[in-house]
Amino acid sequence: MSFLELKSLCKNFGGLRAVDDFTLTIEEGSLNALVGPNGCGKSTLFNLITGVLKPDTGHIQFKGQDITGWAPHKIARLGIGRKFQVPAIFEELTIRENLIIAARNNGQRAEIDGILAQINLTEAASILAGELAHGQKQWLEIGLLLAQAPSLILLDEPTAGMTAAETRATAELITRINRERAMTVLVIEHDMGFIEHLACPLHVMSKGQVLKSGNFTEIRNDAEVKALYFGQAAAVANA
Repeated sequence: MSFLELKSLCKNFGGLRAVDDFTLTIEEGSLNALVGPNGCGKSTLFNLITGVLKPDTGHIQFKGQDITGWAPHKIARLGIGRKFQVPAIFEELTIRENLIIAARNNGQRAEIDGILAQINLTEAASILAGELAHGQKQWLEIGLLLAQAPSLILLDEPTAGMTAAETRATAELITRINRERAMTVLVIEHDMGFIEHLACPLHVMSKGQVLKSGNFTEIRNDAEVKALYFGQAAAVANA
């Protein structure tokens, strides 16, 4: 039984087909990255998985259940957590208080110190979240997801606006979460240097579909990917 299975998903917005017969299987405990140029349907796909949008056709199965069209709160309770591009944190509260609020419904308060250590914010635990650097705010939001104890984490461009050092640290953080907490992680990103650091299976999305799947080297050297996507991705990453 596949952990997350996306079957022939389609989503139209008027005459625009944002997701077009999209099919992908994610195994439990895996780390995967989905890349593609702006407008290829990546964020729409995350909206379909989390119930923000309903697919026009196709099915979404999670842990053996068909969750197609479920309300977002039901999907979240089933164990799917999502981080958006812009951090959603309580800036007027301390880092620890942010985590306590996130953990209060999940019996995870004993885990807060462990989460602080994992997101490299132990020494800053008493600082107001609004005083953090941009990259640290991104890490805090990842910590808020951990406090909710999901089994699947969807990360939407987690390195947006980060420095090169923060980007490398974020790649290390995500791989540690996947390895040490056995959480399944699906990342969408533009930064190909970050994707290379993840060293995970990579899926290239183009025009609402999966164009190619493979490891970073295979994707980097694929002639079709170079022609249809990779040059644009590199330009975006270096902008």
